[in-house]
Amino acid sequence: IVSRRGNDVLIGRGHEMQRHHMEIRGVGLIDIPSIFGIRAVRQQKRIEVVVVLEEWNQEAVVERTGLDTETTSILDVDVPKLTVPLNPGKNITVIAEVIALNHLLRYSGVNTAEAFNKRLIGKMQIASAKNVQDYLQEDVE
Repeated sequence: IVSRRGNDVLIGRGHEMQRHHMEIRGVGLIDIPSIFGIRAVRQQKRIEVVVVLEEWNQEAVVERTGLDTETTSILDVDVPKLTVPLNPGKNITVIAEVIALNHLLRYSGVNTAEAFNKRLIGKMQIASAKNVQDYLQEDVE
């Protein structure tokens, strides 16, 4: 159940009948607090990012740098959206944790993709200027 608070805050809660349970196909329903303890569950959580898991497709165009951001609208609130292509055997738990931590970094003002892009452009400009200088020094008529 998703509700909106204020202008841009989305809160997600589980339905009363399904609360604290998760379905794993092939396994069935599991009781999260019984397996992992009560600290593993939350009554509600702010929705800050949407992650779409897709089957890997070699022909698909996939964002690789993190510079292009996509959003989706939920109850008229724009939420960052990441699409992650997966091959069988990938550790989805680790991937989800990395996505969450990277989102927290961005929220606190650290954008790894932009910082890397700036460093790369700087290196390219230095290399380009050096190549021009080398060319001009060797251009003897």
